[in-house]
Amino acid sequence: MNRNVLDIYFIMGSQNSKEPIETLEKALQAGITCFQLREKGEGRLTGIAYENFAKACQKMCRAYRVPFIVNDDVELALKIEADGIHVGQDDTAITEIRALAKDKIVGVSVHNEQELTFAIQQGADYVGIGPIYSTKSKLDAKPPAGLNFLSMARRQYSDFPIVGIGGIDESNARHVRSRGADGIAVISVICESPDIKYTIKNLG
Repeated sequence: MNRNVLDIYFIMGSQNSKEPIETLEKALQAGITCFQLREKGEGRLTGIAYENFAKACQKMCRAYRVPFIVNDDVELALKIEADGIHVGQDDTAITEIRALAKDKIVGVSVHNEQELTFAIQQGADYVGIGPIYSTKSKLDAKPPAGLNFLSMARRQYSDFPIVGIGGIDESNARHVRSRGADGIAVISVICESPDIKYTIKNLG
């Protein structure tokens, strides 16, 4: 996959913003390069409301020609023909996803060298390394993987697409990029921003 797609990777669920569709549109207008729908946790949408929300997000992403990724829901991703699927270590196996969706982007969250190597061997298109810093967006987040692991991953896999995630904001985004990340993945820094255009400009 084109590594530029990971440049500014926005992740959001309906519960991350009071006006999620409006937030997504502003983020798209401001230049995000990839979007992941992550509908998890307390207050999440289910059933037809979840599917309709996913379709609304997808439609907006298509209008801006930005890849639309679904987090850990292979069934929905296939049903609405999402551009890709992102999974964690406890989610559906990459080989299973590949059997069902050969042409889709598949991303995997990794936290250590063993998980990184396995994800690449299994055919991941990119990995999300994190959390780089401590994060408030994910209650069950693992301890920070840190910049050192990110640097090691880049040295070991010089051409493989890597996005950093977890606790990244305008003040530290450049450090994450300087350690080898092709891009940064963020949730709250965009969802809680009073000026999304300004925030995204300073994440670049």
